[in-house]
Amino acid sequence: MIRHEPTLNIRHFAALAATVRHGSVTRAARAVNLTQPALTQAIARLEAELGCALFERGAAGMAATEPARLLAPRAEAAIEYIGSPRVTGTQVRAFLALARAGSYAGAAEATGLSAASLHRAVADLGVALGQRLVDRRGRSVLLTPAGLRRARGFGLAMAELRAGLAEVAGWQGKAAGRIVIGAMPLSRARWLPETLLRFVARHPGVDVAVVEGSHSELVGPLRDGEIDLMLGALRETATLEDLVQEPAFEDRPALVMRAGHPLADPAATLDGPALAAYPWVLPAGDTPLRHYWDTMMRAATGQAPPHVGIECGSVLTVRQLLVGSDALTLLSPAQLAVELDVGLLAARPTPQPVRRVIGVTHRAGWRPTAPQGAFIALLREVATEGFA
Repeated sequence: MIRHEPTLNIRHFAALAATVRHGSVTRAARAVNLTQPALTQAIARLEAELGCALFERGAAGMAATEPARLLAPRAEAAIEYIGSPRVTGTQVRAFLALARAGSYAGAAEATGLSAASLHRAVADLGVALGQRLVDRRGRSVLLTPAGLRRARGFGLAMAELRAGLAEVAGWQGKAAGRIVIGAMPLSRARWLPETLLRFVARHPGVDVAVVEGSHSELVGPLRDGEIDLMLGALRETATLEDLVQEPAFEDRPALVMRAGHPLADPAATLDGPALAAYPWVLPAGDTPLRHYWDTMMRAATGQAPPHVGIECGSVLTVRQLLVGSDALTLLSPAQLAVELDVGLLAARPTPQPVRRVIGVTHRAGWRPTAPQGAFIALLREVATEGFA
């Protein structure tokens, strides 16, 4: 997922954060290695861009206004993520575009900058940091380990600055802000749509982007700051030390098949031989649902689960495969509610209860903006009302 990043002057935010922290132009200028006139000019330009005063100047020093107090913690966090005072906003934008596109041509298309400008900015960034950030592989580039760490840090820095600017805009009474949601399959059935309907009615000026994908496709962008929160089946916490998982509700997948299937008859026995007699369509082996199926089949048959000929995570594709064959799958009834209601498909409870926990995942230490916090509160509200 490529996001067009604005070019922000990192030094302006460093000047703001230092002045809030020290309350004095003299001490702040010394802290960020700027002259007093340069620091004063940086703050003035930032005030002009934001359209509000960030400080009240007086004999006692520089008193931060509310917008400055909102923005300063975000700026501090961003500067820490960037990790070097020598990095410029242009370099950050160029490197993030290259990291996400995987080539200078793709980055140029995403940003509107020339490939030569991007080359120069990335080369200058490597010199400023004293690190080799990319390796060329023909027309594409691969990030070095140092490049991967820097890309993640820069992405998180931009996420902090976007959040800070949104909070200032909110203080000014402007409808602003953006929430990017990573949605795994089950969350898209009822939980997320109902939450979105309520949220846009209460916060009409806030943009919401939904990025669909599997856990493996979404967890990287979440860690990189491209996605704010991820919805879906929770994972083993031992592998997610840098992420926080909040349970929302429990889902009980069922056996799903075409209407008229031999096992759709309530009188049909769902024992091991019956379940092993038909082909299965299931998600990949690294998903919780597949692990639950493995456990269920081992218990039912007393041996290793049968071979799965078709692995598929698309509910639309699975639906068509079920309708046109005697295949079975394991899915939440909520994901196929329409097909079940009209009698196109049939569902039966699993021979042994299968349960998975669905919830919200976000970065450890993430500080949501007011609209983001309101969205999470609505997710909790909708979950408790049974929209799952």
